[in-house]
Amino acid sequence: MRHLMHRHLGKIVAGAALALTGTAAMAAITLPSDAGAADDRGSGSRPAAAGAPAPGRDGGPPPPGVVEKAPAQGERGTGRDPLTDDELRRAQDLALPRTLRGAAAADVTGKPGPERLTTDLVELTPAEAQLADPPRRARVSFYDYRSDSYLTTTVNLTTSTVESADTQHGVQPPPGHDEAVEAARLLIAAPLGAGLRQDYRDATGHDLTGPDPLAVTGFVYRGRAEGEAPGALGDCGKHRCVRLFTKIKNGRWIDTRRFVIDLSARTVARLG
Repeated sequence: MRHLMHRHLGKIVAGAALALTGTAAMAAITLPSDAGAADDRGSGSRPAAAGAPAPGRDGGPPPPGVVEKAPAQGERGTGRDPLTDDELRRAQDLALPRTLRGAAAADVTGKPGPERLTTDLVELTPAEAQLADPPRRARVSFYDYRSDSYLTTTVNLTTSTVESADTQHGVQPPPGHDEAVEAARLLIAAPLGAGLRQDYRDATGHDLTGPDPLAVTGFVYRGRAEGEAPGALGDCGKHRCVRLFTKIKNGRWIDTRRFVIDLSARTVARLG
């Protein structure tokens, strides 16, 4: 019995030590980062006395926030700086051939000119990375709904020249925001969108007549590359087809994942 009592007391003491250790760890985590630190600004200020009210709590409202103006952005970034607004405009202008700016190409809504997808800064080669002023390049991608083709162009922003251009068919990059919104517009207007319209009315009490009240994210559906693609879905992969995650803005999700919107043919089909 004496031996058992010693073992029991040992467990209690060990448990108390662990509890104290845990409490100390929690206190260390929840304390502000500057708590107890000496002020190194030379202002002579001292930590507030214990129990003093914190600004914005019992001591009154906090001072109003100040919105600072964004610093002026130059025309050209340096090194691995993100592309500036001016560089984005120049890259897209250089990448888009004059022949594709008219009716020879079409965006997701059918307007002249291909659908712009992405504009990204291109990585430097190891040799270029050693230069004091390395070149700035951008890769711009488009989707042309007139020919169902994926266009990628690399431009040198330092020399204002096109270094390479490529056109591919049957390649389906992730859809952009404008494409997802247009897909939602087609689904809402289609007979198969009746369930989406009803779910929206049940949730809000209002009719859904367009995509504005929805937050939508699109993802590519490649048809037979993903398995069975019956009927109207047989052209997906060659055509630009998307599925949607759909949410009411500031509201609930509505499941639309089984619908496939063919943006090339402007039709809607259902999986399964």
